[in-house]
Amino acid sequence: QVPLVESGGGLVQPGGSLRLSCTASGRTFNQYTIAWFRQAPGKDREFVAGIRWNSRHTYYADSVKGRFTISRDNSQNTVTLQMNSLKPDDTAIYYCAGDTGVILSSLRYDRSYDYWGQGTQVTVSS
Repeated sequence: QVPLVESGGGLVQPGGSLRLSCTASGRTFNQYTIAWFRQAPGKDREFVAGIRWNSRHTYYADSVKGRFTISRDNSQNTVTLQMNSLKPDDTAIYYCAGDTGVILSSLRYDRSYDYWGQGTQVTVSS
């Protein structure tokens, strides 16, 4: 089991930036695919970005492509989501999720992950 903890959320103006971090304990973190999901009030949880264990492959929702960047440092057991050019539509609770054995075709589905953080609020508003 890999407990996950998110940090870095907050309030930012449209066009601003935030960096979210997902930190894990456990020696097997470097075997996990990690993904970020978000859930806005009244909406379903949606995939934002994902990264394979070796950082060679990253994936993004169309809505954030070109604005968000996911990266990981396995030596620090951390995955980072750099969010730039934020929009009010990016307002949501952001969750990181992780698991081993996530196949590519399932990477964007929340049911593929057994381990979740508690979430961090991101609010984009003037």
